[in-house]
Amino acid sequence: MQCILLCLSLTSLLFFLRFTICHKTEVVKNTLNPVWQPFTIPVRALCNGDYDRSIKVEVYDWDRDGSHDFIGEFTTSYRELSRGQSQFNVYEVVNPKKKLKKRRYINSGTVTLLSFLVEAEHTFLDYIKAGTQIHFTVAIDFTASNGNPSQSTSLHYMNPYQMNAYAMALKAVGEIIQDYDSDKMFPALGFGAKLPPDGRVSHEFPLVPVPRYDRLCGFHS
Repeated sequence: MQCILLCLSLTSLLFFLRFTICHKTEVVKNTLNPVWQPFTIPVRALCNGDYDRSIKVEVYDWDRDGSHDFIGEFTTSYRELSRGQSQFNVYEVVNPKKKLKKRRYINSGTVTLLSFLVEAEHTFLDYIKAGTQIHFTVAIDFTASNGNPSQSTSLHYMNPYQMNAYAMALKAVGEIIQDYDSDKMFPALGFGAKLPPDGRVSHEFPLVPVPRYDRLCGFHS
């Protein structure tokens, strides 16, 4: 047997209701009392945040040739499911056609919810609202692999009329991140340069070798 969850879609202009498939369970074979595996589905996909939106569940008897037999269906909602395992989450699986044809027909079985758990997924804004700080550090590559900055072929070319690709990337990222840093002071470092007085290569040095001035105050500094 297989269970299919159908989520309600609402076209507000025409007030036309339709269901779309939002989840299919695995097939449980050779049993009249299947127990399907737990699964995870986003609330957005299930009901788009509307806790009272109808959720239709259809149950099928699986056939190898693909001509699965419709057993029945029932409807519920996120709000009802959130009650968890209880008397409220035992559903009669009804086949509408059989119900019309047979007077004594009651249902084709029942489906019982065994567990229901909601896990919150925190967004970037949730962390920011909670006080998370983003600390941004600028590091400039001074190695010879970038070429001579006075030549246009260099990635560090100092064009008097426009920023090079590195500078534009730093500006694009920095102007956004600076709003999430309380003091807006950004360490500015370099690496891969020979420093005086002995000309040794350093892989980490402040761009301005003066205490308290080795950080940029705001990204336009």
